[in-house]
Amino acid sequence: MIETIRDYARIDPALAGEGGIAANVIDAMAQTRRHLFVPKNRASLAYADRPLPIGHGQTISQPYIVALMTHLVRLPENATVLEIGTGSGYQAAILARIASKVCTIEIIPELGERARATLKGLGYDNVDIRIGDGYQGWPECGPFDAVVVTAALGHVPPKLVEQLKEEGRLVMPVGSPSGIQRLTVIEKSAAGKTTTREAGRVRFVPFTRSGD
Repeated sequence: MIETIRDYARIDPALAGEGGIAANVIDAMAQTRRHLFVPKNRASLAYADRPLPIGHGQTISQPYIVALMTHLVRLPENATVLEIGTGSGYQAAILARIASKVCTIEIIPELGERARATLKGLGYDNVDIRIGDGYQGWPECGPFDAVVVTAALGHVPPKLVEQLKEEGRLVMPVGSPSGIQRLTVIEKSAAGKTTTREAGRVRFVPFTRSGD
């Protein structure tokens, strides 16, 4: 799995940069046992570079995409991170190996509780999980050095940008939930202004709201 991630980064250095995926991200991917975050009947496929269903119409993302999104937010030392879309808890586990604190929100109670049990059982004590709609973010847990959104929406929720610290980054798939999305990176400057760029094309499950 790790070599496949490195190969993807070499094939298209525009996505990860000339240096490839950051070493601390590669280390986090190598140290995290992905098979513990997928259903038992999918465990044999856990280290293939592909998304896998985890129930309730949701998926655990392709390992390369998890690595790429983690790389793109460029976590500083002692970072506090917000994740929208906990799912299986795998992306949160990767972030938690680099960041000091991860706040993650999952709208599907069964998935959120399962992820909480998995992460607790594996000894992750720097991850807080909230069950609910992530559109408004989690201001009480922030502000954040980074925001990672693992579901597709046609726009970036304004409150997520507001909760970014200066010089923070947000990464999320933007576009039609039924099609191909743009992996979007938003950077907030020291003056509070934002710049936006695209980092490739992806396909994610839809961003679910409480009224859906």
